[in-house]
Amino acid sequence: MGSYRSLVGGELPCSTALVILAALFAAIPASAAGQSSPLGNASPAELVRMVVAAEIAAAQDPSVKHQFRSLKQGPRGSQTKLYVETRDAMAGMVIAYDDRPVTPAELAGEEAHLQGLLDHPELLRRKHAQEKEDADRTIRMIKAFPDAFFYEYEGTETATAEYGKEGDPLVRLRFRPNPNYNPPSRIEQALPGMQGTVLIDALRHRIAKIDGTLFKDVTFGWGFLARLEKGGHLLLEQSDAGDGSWEITRMKLDFTGKILLFKSFTVASDEILSDFRRVPANLTFAQGVDLLKAEQSKIAQNHVIAH
Repeated sequence: MGSYRSLVGGELPCSTALVILAALFAAIPASAAGQSSPLGNASPAELVRMVVAAEIAAAQDPSVKHQFRSLKQGPRGSQTKLYVETRDAMAGMVIAYDDRPVTPAELAGEEAHLQGLLDHPELLRRKHAQEKEDADRTIRMIKAFPDAFFYEYEGTETATAEYGKEGDPLVRLRFRPNPNYNPPSRIEQALPGMQGTVLIDALRHRIAKIDGTLFKDVTFGWGFLARLEKGGHLLLEQSDAGDGSWEITRMKLDFTGKILLFKSFTVASDEILSDFRRVPANLTFAQGVDLLKAEQSKIAQNHVIAH
């Protein structure tokens, strides 16, 4: 999942970002029962182990970077944002709210934020360090998957334009927690509360779609104590970006919970990621900012906020 880097890019408030990550990666499956897949000779357990290895390799590959667009719908409306992955950190710029292009004042604010990072290298280094820390936590959770879940084979279906590589076969697995799994640290404590289904491209060893639901409350802590409440739901879709890499193209989250067990929070959003374009692996943050400004200017000239 190349967009692991995107999702931990430091663009969200810290506490909210950690809650979303916990919900997201709790849903990605991990170990399996011993039934066989019709695609190849691998059992579900073997297939998932290969998938986990491929996803980790993709997440850690520094050579794959993209410019892309995000349309995020939440309780307060929608936000359209441009992103570009750079060697220094993720750069992002809001270009519209509720399909309304940003005003000159709002655009100036976006540009001032980016310029502030350029003018203060210590802030950019801090942003990069936070992104790396979040990504390292994510990798730790992914590595736990082979011990955290059981699978049952449920059949196959065909990939669509929304997820997978369109037209290719996908293996459908149902996942549930392994009752004998004991999370080794707080990072993995969100894993045992999720169950659902996952679609896997068995030829490329990539995850195409996850649909998971919390069947019980889960408590975890990454420097703070938080609880995700029963009934939370996650829909995650991933597809071929057109250049051989895979990227997350949709993430729908609906979770409630408590931070420090008394402060309630709600995570309710539906985010569509699109228009992936490869950028150089050694792109600097300054060059990324220039790309964002050029793209924003082109969109403004056309008077169209495309999705």
